[in-house]
Formats: sequence, C-alpha cells, structure tokens
Amino acid sequence: MAPGWIEAKDARVKGGPPRDGDWWSVFQDPMLNALIGRAYQQNPNLRAVGTRVLQARSQQGIAVGNLFPQTQQLAGMYDAGNGFGKPFHIDTTTFNLSWELDFWGKYRREVESARAKSDASVDNYDDALVTLLADVATNYVQYRVAQQRIEIARYNVSTQERLLGLAEQQNKVGTATTLDAEQIRTLVEQTRSTIPALQIALGQANDRLCTLLGEPPRDLQMELGPWPKFGGSPMPKLPLEVAVGIPADLLLRRPDVRSAERQVAAQSPQIGVAKADLYPSISIGTVLGYGDLGFAPLLASHGALAVIMPQFSWNILNYGRIVNNVHLQENKTQEAIATYQNKVLTAAQEVQTALRGFLLSQEQTNHLARGAAAALTATQIEEKLFTDIKADVNRLFTLENTLLQVQDQLAVAQGNIALNLINVYRAIGGGWEIGHRDGSCFPTQNTTTAPEATVPPATSPSQLPQPRPAPQPR
Repeated sequence: MAPGWIEAKDARVKGGPPRDGDWWSVFQDPMLNALIGRAYQQNPNLRAVGTRVLQARSQQGIAVGNLFPQTQQLAGMYDAGNGFGKPFHIDTTTFNLSWELDFWGKYRREVESARAKSDASVDNYDDALVTLLADVATNYVQYRVAQQRIEIARYNVSTQERLLGLAEQQNKVGTATTLDAEQIRTLVEQTRSTIPALQIALGQANDRLCTLLGEPPRDLQMELGPWPKFGGSPMPKLPLEVAVGIPADLLLRRPDVRSAERQVAAQSPQIGVAKADLYPSISIGTVLGYGDLGFAPLLASHGALAVIMPQFSWNILNYGRIVNNVHLQENKTQEAIATYQNKVLTAAQEVQTALRGFLLSQEQTNHLARGAAAALTATQIEEKLFTDIKADVNRLFTLENTLLQVQDQLAVAQGNIALNLINVYRAIGGGWEIGHRDGSCFPTQNTTTAPEATVPPATSPSQLPQPRPAPQPR
C-alpha cells in the first residue's frame, strides 16, 4: 500500500478517519435519507446475498459435525414365520457408530476453511450493502441533475419564445427580416429538442431507483418532492472536503478486500485436506444393541450385543492423483492470493480516481459558474439591443445558445461533485457499518416490512422557478 494519497496535501482532503455508517447525510437531504432506509429494508438482491450468510453458517456447522462420529444409526428388525415346517423369529435393536479419527487434521482443516467462508459471506453481504447504498445515492443525484437540466432548458425555451414573438412583431412592421425570425425559431426548436432526451435520462434514473427500492417501476416525481432550485445546486448541500484516511485503511474498511482475504484463508486449508489423503485413515466401528433369535428347535438365543471393529484404509495405489490434487489446491491458493492482491490495488485505484474527480469537479464548477454569469450578462445586453433594433441576430443566436450550454454544463458539473463524492465513499467502503450497528447484517426467518418514509409535499407549478422576463418591444 502507498503511504498516502496523491492529493493528500490538498486542504480539502482530510487524513482523519472517514465518515462511517451514514455518509449520505453529508448532503443534508431528508429524501435521500428516506430512500436509503427503504432500499436497505426492501432490496431483494440484498436479501438474497444475506441468505448466503445463513447458508455458509450451515456449511460451517456441517464441517464441525464431522469432527465427531460421522455415522450414527439406530436400527431395528423383526421377522417371524415358518421355515422347513419349523417356526422362527428374529428380533434385533442396534445402535451403529462409525468414527474416522482425525489423526492428520483433515476435518480440522475443513472446519477452518468453512469458518473462513462464513466470514467471507458476511463480507460479501457488506459489499452488496455498500454497492446498494451508493447506487441509490448515485441514481438520486442523477435524477435531480436531470430535473435541473430540464428546468434550465425550459427556462431558456421560454425566453427564446418571447424573443421569437418580438422578432415576428418587428418583421410585421418591417424593422426585422423573416431571416431574423426564422433564425431565432431555429434556436427555439433546437433548445426544445434537448428536453425529451433529458426526460429519458430522468425516467431511467426513476426506474433504476424503483428497482433498487424493491418496487415496481412507477413515477416517483410526486413522492420525491420539489425540484432543485433553478440556478442552484441539484443537492441541498455539496460538501467541498472529505476525510479518507490512509490507503492502508482499505484493508479493513473495504468489504470486498476483506472477502478476498477470507477467500485465501478458506482455500489455504484445502492443501492440508488434500495432504491428509496421503496417509492412512483410521476409524472405529461399533454395534451395540439387543438381539432375540429363535430357530426352533435348533437355536434360541437372546441378550445384549456389543461389537467393536477397528479399521484402517490406505490409498496406496492412488499417489499420482493425490499428489496432483495437493498441487491443484496449492495453485488455487496462489490464485486466491493474486486475486486478493489485485483487489487491493483496484481498491486504491478507485479511491484515487474518485478523489481526483471530486476535487477537480469543484474547479470545473467554479469556472463554469463564472462563465455562466458572463454569458447571462452578455445575453441580456444583446437582448436589450435586439429590443432597440440594433442587435446582430447572429450574435444573439450564438449568445443564447452559449448561455444554454454553459448553464447545462454547470448543472452537470455540480452533479459531478456529488457523484464523485459518492464514489469516494463507495471506494472506501462506506455504509456497511449500518448492518452491524442495528444487528440486522443478514436476514432472519421473519420478513421485515419497510417503514413508511416521510415524503415532502409535492411541488405545484407555481412553486417552480419562473423564467426571467424577455424584453418587450417599444
């Protein structure tokens, strides 16, 4: 592991422990908090991964059971009739037991392997939880960004339509040409054409959110409440700094890294299991019970039965296969080690990539914010000139189009700050702690019902940002 992150000297990167458990609360968005809670309670994929924890624990119990007598059987038989004209009867009740002694550690290694697999299954559940929570937050931000971009496009369409009306009026009185009007009409339709594509993106984020919540696709617009404020951020708060600790923390924080390490721990004992086949197996068999035999007039006997049968077996002619199985398990262990090492490297790369994106998106947003302000000022000046019939229509077309693009890019860049921050928390393994904190890190036999989330009131059309007034003809 590297001693520190590349951006460790940046004041916005804190070296303290990362925020655990509820990292999504840094956005101060009650709706996001509610969606996270619902997804945690209702997501079927998370429940499916959780049942694998129960399966692994059952497998561990089976492995532990093999340390004790492997076969225990209570049997009874009764038979009576006539043979060769003579009556007979057989009545036996026995308890049979067979126990292969674990001289070479075969079953102990199986228990060790099963215990590591059980630990890995818990880490896999934690990893699924980290992914789920980050996916919910990601799609929620994408939903809000799409809403904001739609509002920006509608805002500009409204203004451009009023400019078009002004151009048509001026054309009627001869102070503007048909070419001027049609050029502005082109701008209006070009801007309006961006709205359906943005609505597609909005719908895709909506549908993905429904699936993550474990619900059929439906329109979430009324439930998610007010749209982002026009000209502001798609999220109530965009944090500008983050604590990520040091790279070595990933070995304990990232569930997928812990799972890969546990996979090594689960595979390594299989070498010992394979080597145990090189030696003889020693077992003890017993039969305890009661028997009553009668073959009149030749035989009549009854009383207790007790038989002890020591046994051993040795696969002396299978050494080629046994030795190759040992080599096979050794190579599988080396593969698991390499996979673990690669997982560690990938984890560090993901944190570094997300961290760089988080920091540079802030710089991009600052530049775009200044550019959007300048574009708005220039456009308002040109609109005033157009009202006074002194404007260059080509320049007005360019300025209006530039204003739309810069405002749209600003919304995307602001969303990228949030998305990259989410990816930082995803990369450092944030969120899995909630399953262990509330004691529900894997499902039980009882199904829980998701609580009703508190939903902010829906936004009425009058609450939406209104477009700036377009200049009126004199």
